[in-house]
Amino acid sequence: MHISERTLNIPTSPIRKLAPIADAAEKAGKKIYHLNIGQPDVETPKSFFEATAAFHPKVLSYGKSQGREELLEAIRKYYLDWGMDFSLDNIYITNGGSEAISFAVMTTCDPGDNILMFEPFYANYKSFVGAYNVGINGVPTSPDEGYHLPPEKEIEKHIDSRTRAILLSNPGNPTGVIYTEAEMDMISRIVRKYDLALIADEVYREFVYDGKFKSFGTMHELDDNLIIIDSVSKRYSACGARVGCIISRNKDLDAQLLKCCQSRLSVSQLDQAGAAGLYTTPKSYWEDVRQEYARRRDTIKAALDAMPGVISSQPKGAFYVMVKFPVDDIEIFAKWLLSDFSIDKETVMITPGKGFYASNPDRGKDEARLAYVLNCDALKRAMELLAEGLKQYPGRKK
Repeated sequence: MHISERTLNIPTSPIRKLAPIADAAEKAGKKIYHLNIGQPDVETPKSFFEATAAFHPKVLSYGKSQGREELLEAIRKYYLDWGMDFSLDNIYITNGGSEAISFAVMTTCDPGDNILMFEPFYANYKSFVGAYNVGINGVPTSPDEGYHLPPEKEIEKHIDSRTRAILLSNPGNPTGVIYTEAEMDMISRIVRKYDLALIADEVYREFVYDGKFKSFGTMHELDDNLIIIDSVSKRYSACGARVGCIISRNKDLDAQLLKCCQSRLSVSQLDQAGAAGLYTTPKSYWEDVRQEYARRRDTIKAALDAMPGVISSQPKGAFYVMVKFPVDDIEIFAKWLLSDFSIDKETVMITPGKGFYASNPDRGKDEARLAYVLNCDALKRAMELLAEGLKQYPGRKK
């Protein structure tokens, strides 16, 4: 049987690649502290469960392809609070932010086109583009510069006749970077100069610890080019709900997004009802959550700074940090932590960094992304294990 080139182009997720080894370790009785995946342990607001409990139609039927009107209206009001005025016709409910990104790639690129991304980028972006035979033009950034953007002329070197879009996350996954207004202005100039789409993944906008967040959606010169990706997954610690949205003010694109939504019929009606409930969560929730994640950020950074030979930048937002380790191959080290190392039957799981790069096969070989999604006590223990594992690792660089 023939296997399509599209699926062969989809890489194995580096975030979940080591899952079989982790499963074997757990079956052997080890407790694993998961720093490998952005799954918050903060409780999902009760409003989700109250809304789903109140949703009991006599027939659980198909819903509107664009999404439930109560959810569309809730999202519209949410954006108004952020200073952005979208009409309901600009918003399309998706199966998580993942489907939103897939729709963005599908509607802006043809096979053989490419999208510009700043490295390191969210590893699963490779999957979204690979499925449509779309390439990645990776633009390197440096931890020494806090993963901020290179000069405008340097970015333009990576744009060619088949470049159709810039895809970025702000705040950044996996770096925690928050782009400055000057950087956003630069991106806006480039996008308009080359008539590109700007796919702005802003799912972490509430998770900002230093400085202020500005959305690309407030920059009206981008109205015809901007595509915003959003989701309830991280914002409300509701990853399992799989409800996101894609937003655009470009009427021609909106018509194509609706066709994409129609082709997969509709998003789960039950989860949409719960998501609409989430948008009633009081703003005080954010202050508590933000303070908690700031403590976690400070906890993991202090532990990393105390590890000899380990280099990391200071994340300003989201809940990830990219870390350079004194090892030759981070994937071998990550596997070793799961299969050969433990203290009191406990170990830690990390995500190898190679999958967050595209421009050079050697980049990320000694890096890992850590997600500080555990409570501070668990996080401290995880970092103790990681530090001791690094000391004992036979392949550590001297």
